[in-house]
Amino acid sequence: MDEIFDVIVAGSGPAGLTAAIYIARSNLKALVVSGVEAGGQLIWTTEVEDYPGFPDGVLGPDLMQLFRKQAERLGAKFTDGDITEVDLSKRPFTVQVGPKTFLGKSLIAATGASAIWLGLESEQKLRGRGVSACAVCDGAFFKGKNLAVIGGGDTALREALFLTKFAPKVFVVHRRDELRAFRALQDRAKANKQIEFIWDSEVVEVLGETKVEGLKIKNKKTSEEEILPVEGVFVAIGHKPNTGFLKGQVETDQTGYIKLKEGSRTSVEGVFAAGDVHDYKYQQAVTAAGAGCMAALEVEEFLEEEDQPAE
Repeated sequence: MDEIFDVIVAGSGPAGLTAAIYIARSNLKALVVSGVEAGGQLIWTTEVEDYPGFPDGVLGPDLMQLFRKQAERLGAKFTDGDITEVDLSKRPFTVQVGPKTFLGKSLIAATGASAIWLGLESEQKLRGRGVSACAVCDGAFFKGKNLAVIGGGDTALREALFLTKFAPKVFVVHRRDELRAFRALQDRAKANKQIEFIWDSEVVEVLGETKVEGLKIKNKKTSEEEILPVEGVFVAIGHKPNTGFLKGQVETDQTGYIKLKEGSRTSVEGVFAAGDVHDYKYQQAVTAAGAGCMAALEVEEFLEEEDQPAE
């Protein structure tokens, strides 16, 4: 409780760990609150082929372990667990992690966003084994295989259109009889002969023991069930930013994503944001890492300005 960190980084995905690397390298005292799901969404990704520097690909958990080792080698400290409470009303900020309390002159929120899942036990069992929430991340692993996208909004149709680069057939399973997506996207998807829509239906079970072997779906109007022969399932019913710990202390949009003022700065002086907590569009490891770098450089500048003597 007596130790005051220059920067507390909330989150240990690409954004948080990149921020920690830059902060520690600047000889600032950094504490990373890693969270229960240390490593962010990449811990659920089998192979990452689109992160620069790994021509043969790298496993998501291994990539995050390399990030952490680099931050630790440069001097960043870590504490495991989730932030349960923060007080941003005065500085140094107070950050509660279970029974532990930490003080920080500044805070970088890099807790990311979590995919909204269907809530099926079979779905969770096969996450990373054919069940994904990111077509851009994982689509290339399914070349020549029939796939399913669950959802009916903009994200679902973008995922479906992207997946037609690899799959001969993409089924879009939607619980209603009309789409919520932007009209131009609807037109493109409906005109694509590789995409087939399955209306008024919901997924009952993801089939397979060690990999996806099909979907059991149920028509909501007729209650009839059928098996959809697919080898990959992309859940596209939305993401939820992990900003609940801020409890309205930082300005967010109506869906919970942090609003940025200038650069990485938020509505609270001394609080910065990086990665998927504010980026609802790109949500890629490399863009999150870049945002972490920017937040760290801006925090360093912020702390230097504070240390300047008044003229």
